[in-house]
Amino acid sequence: MDWISRNLPYLMAGISVGGQYALIAIGYTMVYGILRLINFAHGDIFMVAGLILVYSATVLPMYIAIPLMIIATVFIGFMVERVAYKPLRSAPRMSIMISAIGVSYLLQNLALYVTGGLSQQYPAIPWISDTITIFGTTTKRVTVITPFLTIILVVILVLLIKYTKIGMAMRAASRDFETSQLMGIKINSVVSMTFIIGTFLAAIGSLLFFTNYTGVTPTVGAMPGLKAFVAAVFGGIGSIPGAVIGAFIIGICENIIKGLGWTTFSDAFTFALLIIILIAKPTGLFGEKATDKV
Repeated sequence: MDWISRNLPYLMAGISVGGQYALIAIGYTMVYGILRLINFAHGDIFMVAGLILVYSATVLPMYIAIPLMIIATVFIGFMVERVAYKPLRSAPRMSIMISAIGVSYLLQNLALYVTGGLSQQYPAIPWISDTITIFGTTTKRVTVITPFLTIILVVILVLLIKYTKIGMAMRAASRDFETSQLMGIKINSVVSMTFIIGTFLAAIGSLLFFTNYTGVTPTVGAMPGLKAFVAAVFGGIGSIPGAVIGAFIIGICENIIKGLGWTTFSDAFTFALLIIILIAKPTGLFGEKATDKV
C-alpha cells in the first residue's frame, strides 16, 4: 500500500500528460497522413493557444475566454495552412518543410515580442484546477479528467473519419492524393478541415497541459510538440490510434523515470525510445508498410 501511495502520483501524472501529448500528436499524424508533411509549427500553435487564454482571461470571464481561445487557435491553424502551405502544395517536399520551420520561428518570435520573453502565469480554470485526493494522493482534477476526455475526443474523431462525408474524403486523400483530386474531392476543403481538427485538439491539449504546468513561455511548445511528434512516429505516423497509444506509453514511461529519481534522463529516454523503434520497426507500432506506385 505504501508503494502504491508513493508511486501513484507519477503513474497518474504519466497517464495525464500522455493524454495531453496524444491530443497534440493527432494533429501531426493527420496532417502527415494527407499531405505527407511534418507540421513543425504545431507545437508553437499549442503555445500560442496558452498565451491567448492568459491574455483573454484578464479581460473576459472564463466561460467566454475558453471558447474564444479555441476559436482563435483554430483560425490561426487554418490561416497557417492557407498562407504557408497551400501555395507550396506542388512544390518540392523540402520547400514545405522549410516553410513549416519558418512559421514555427515566426510564432515563437511574435510570442517573444508580446510577452517580452517573460513567463506568463496561466489562469486557474474553475473546477478542473481544483485539488482532489485519490488513495491518499493529492492531485489536480485535470489529471483525472485528461485521459477520459482524450479517449472521448479520439472516439468522436474516429467515428467522424469513418462515417462522415468529409471523413471519407480524408481517408481517400490519405490513400492517394492525386486520384482523389481526379475523383472530384475538394482537396482544399479536406486539408483545411484536417488543420482545423488538429488545431482544435491542440487547443484542448494546451488547456489541460497548462492547467498542470502553469508557466507559458515563447518556447514552451517545443518540447511537448517534439514528444507528441515522437509519439506519432512511435505509434506509426498516419495512424490515429497509434499516435494515442504511443503518447500514453511515452507519458507513463517518462513519469516512471522521474519517480525513480532519474528526472535528468526523462527527456533523453523519449528520443532513445524513438531511435530503438525506428531501428526495430521503421513504420512504427501500427504503421502500414509503404508501397511505391509505379
